[in-house]
Amino acid sequence: MTFNATMEMTGATAKLTLSGELDASTAPIFKDAVEKVLKDQVKRLVLLMQDLEYMASAGLRILIFAKQKMGANVDIYIVGAQELVMSTLEKTGFLHSVIVWDEYDADEIENLSNN
Repeated sequence: MTFNATMEMTGATAKLTLSGELDASTAPIFKDAVEKVLKDQVKRLVLLMQDLEYMASAGLRILIFAKQKMGANVDIYIVGAQELVMSTLEKTGFLHSVIVWDEYDADEIENLSNN
């Protein structure tokens, strides 16, 4: 299966919808999308992962890169991650660096960010 990353900007929130399999051969696509987000100086990065079937360590490295480059003031949301992807995030401890939600709620993200 292929990998796809599409980006949508809404105010200070960047949404990346990820689908397919994120491995060493497709990680550059994800990194390109993250680098575009970095240029926009967002306050929130929402990763919609409902259709992401697999994430290898190469994908995790891009997530860590994003968190480091964006800094502590930028929240990263992992939304709808499948069990296999969640397992990778749990085993590495990266879940402690992000906010995990089952479903995306743009209004709730905005409200939390404004408080």
